[in-house]
Amino acid sequence: MSSQVVLESKQQVVDKISDKLNQSVAAVLTDYRGLNVSEATKLRKDLREVGVEYKVLKNTLTKLAAEKVGLEGLNPYLTGPTAIAFSYDDPVAPARVLTKFAKEYKKLVLKSGVLDGKIIDVAAITALAELPSREVLLSQVLAGFQGPISGFVNVLHGNLRNFAGVINAIKEQKEQAVQ
Repeated sequence: MSSQVVLESKQQVVDKISDKLNQSVAAVLTDYRGLNVSEATKLRKDLREVGVEYKVLKNTLTKLAAEKVGLEGLNPYLTGPTAIAFSYDDPVAPARVLTKFAKEYKKLVLKSGVLDGKIIDVAAITALAELPSREVLLSQVLAGFQGPISGFVNVLHGNLRNFAGVINAIKEQKEQAVQ
């Protein structure tokens, strides 16, 4: 292969990594050194089940892609074997799966991450992993809205009952006055 073809091929890879970094809502960098084939397969399966793409990438090409999208701060973490989990929908999913997996399989090391275009550290990844799922958060928000509404409805219902009682009392007074 000519050096021009190799250069073009590498540029295509850099472009793909750049696109993944731009399109993802969250990405988590890991060092997978020491995982055996069955452990790596389990990790990929767990990530795939929550819609997360897990790629082993060359550090030099990832550095170029990170610089291209303004994430130069990732460079210190791009040493040793690096795989990145990209999530395009759920920012919590890669953090949750990888944190849980790293607790069970000590060989997997979390390096850093990207959340909405900002670099985050391992502590932030762990905190993100502890957030409730999107569905739970949505149900909590809805419950928060329903609480005041149901309270308002109960008060309104009680006030309407009282109002109806006052109207009945006035009606009875008028009926007694007519008799």
